[in-house]
Amino acid sequence: MTSAYRGRFAPSPTGPLHFGSLVAALASYLDARAHNGQWMVRIEDLDPLREPPGAARQILQSLEVHHLQSDEPVRYQSNRHHAYDRAIEQLLAHHQAYRCPCSRRELREHDGRHPRHCREQPQPADQAHAIRLTLDDATIGWTDRALGEQAAITRAEIDDPVIRRKEGFYAYQLAVVVDDMDQGITDVVRGDDLLDTTPAQIRLYDLLGGTTPSWLHLPVILNTSGQKLSKQTHAPPLDDDQPGTNLFRALQALGQSPPATLASASPASLIDWGIRHWRPDQLPAQPAPAPDSAGDPMV
Repeated sequence: MTSAYRGRFAPSPTGPLHFGSLVAALASYLDARAHNGQWMVRIEDLDPLREPPGAARQILQSLEVHHLQSDEPVRYQSNRHHAYDRAIEQLLAHHQAYRCPCSRRELREHDGRHPRHCREQPQPADQAHAIRLTLDDATIGWTDRALGEQAAITRAEIDDPVIRRKEGFYAYQLAVVVDDMDQGITDVVRGDDLLDTTPAQIRLYDLLGGTTPSWLHLPVILNTSGQKLSKQTHAPPLDDDQPGTNLFRALQALGQSPPATLASASPASLIDWGIRHWRPDQLPAQPAPAPDSAGDPMV
């Protein structure tokens, strides 16, 4: 155990929390507390066009009633544009990023290659363009605490991710690394739907002089149609009037096997039990179904 552990939960305020969000938040919280560590909340409000008014406040209220409270003031990425701009300027100055005016259609028609040769030929700054990170032809490996040894092949040019969109919005790939570095995040616990973003993030940590965190990717929660539970698949919002039931079910979804006697326990009691009995090695190997179709906790 070490007090150096620093974890976080970083939702996008595109709607209220759903059960899959709670599972990810709870796992990251329990992992931090089981390591005597700190846990932060960061609101990834990078795309105002997709953010309903009041969504961030509703997310924070849901976390509070479920006894998941940040150890530091909540960070909003909308207040961090200056930091992302500095990172982009650094990458551009070292030829580790480039301006790209190519459309998605143009890239599709050229099998992912850039018809304007954006990597090799600097593009004018006064025309609409995205900023892309340069990747190498490489195999990037890392160890995931849940999934074991991982390796991904990256292809130069074809896989170069956008780090700032043409509209001026900063991409998740850039902002998450800049903020994890700034907040000293040592351990990232998140859904395995984000596993494919890891190689580019490792590349960014290296280019920006950061220390790559430890990774633990969780199986996602599925709806009755077998789709990932998400706002895009119309996942129902958490019922904040039954936080104990929600936490009990989330512990079950994480493979932690809480005793049936805790089915009606208070949120504080469930959190305390979860910290004392946290076993990442018991995480399910496959995506778990949401309990919505089950009328009662799965005891």
